[in-house]
Amino acid sequence: QQIRDGGQFTIAVDVDLVVFNVTVTDSRARYVPGLKVADFKVQEEGRSQEIKLFRAEDIPVTVGLNIDNSASMHGKRAQVDKAALSFVDASNPADEMFLVKFTENAYLSLPRAIPFTSDAAQMRSALLRTSPAGMTALYDALALGIDHLKSGTRDRKTLVVLSDGGDNASRRKLDDVLQIAQRSSATIYTIGIYDETDRDRNPGVLRKIAQLSGGRAYFPKSLESLEQAWRDIAGGIRSQYTIGYSSNNSNRDGGFRRVKIVASRNGGRTLKVTTRDGYVAPADQSISR
Repeated sequence: QQIRDGGQFTIAVDVDLVVFNVTVTDSRARYVPGLKVADFKVQEEGRSQEIKLFRAEDIPVTVGLNIDNSASMHGKRAQVDKAALSFVDASNPADEMFLVKFTENAYLSLPRAIPFTSDAAQMRSALLRTSPAGMTALYDALALGIDHLKSGTRDRKTLVVLSDGGDNASRRKLDDVLQIAQRSSATIYTIGIYDETDRDRNPGVLRKIAQLSGGRAYFPKSLESLEQAWRDIAGGIRSQYTIGYSSNNSNRDGGFRRVKIVASRNGGRTLKVTTRDGYVAPADQSISR
């Protein structure tokens, strides 16, 4: 294999490739562009790995927006829609997007014949189509969003979740969703908005989901600062690096393997790397190298 750092490339051509979306920031929390493959080192369970895929440019991604549309969003809807649309405007025009809304049920909000779109007008229409009502099925919405990402054609896959973190209607349990997220290569960003009197709020869940996937949790202090959170996420997605390697551990044991990725510019001071802390190995014992 060769390192791919430009042109069209689909990760699915190598099912053994372990892929990480990586965000790099400096000591002032500013995104760091322009790094080369030689600036990164990867270790799996303490063993060095050879990087075989490296993408550093702003490439289109598959991105899903999971928007809480339950009654708890009543009174916040106009600001939520405005901020989400600012995210669409700040994203790569070639991103393929979809929208999951959730009340007591989670559902794809684009027309059935349109699984993904790069059309901002279609996203706007889907966002504005319904009014907040009902209970909250956050965990079901997360599972639906992660599953739908699999159908996307872009190498990088991202989910952005806006909610108060509470759940009072899902069929799935939190542990199930955390396992699904851990098995996915998607980066999940979460935005928590709620009133301090909201008894269903659960910011800890939003932090846990984001951390597990190598994303980041945002808690805007006001609805006015919500738009900046969305724009920061859009900038982070467009500044990501994609790193892939074939593990030198050929065991198909289904176990979790911890991975550490470090970065430094030209061998200088170590930069902050945000990504998943590992992956779940394949469990098919019939396949061996």
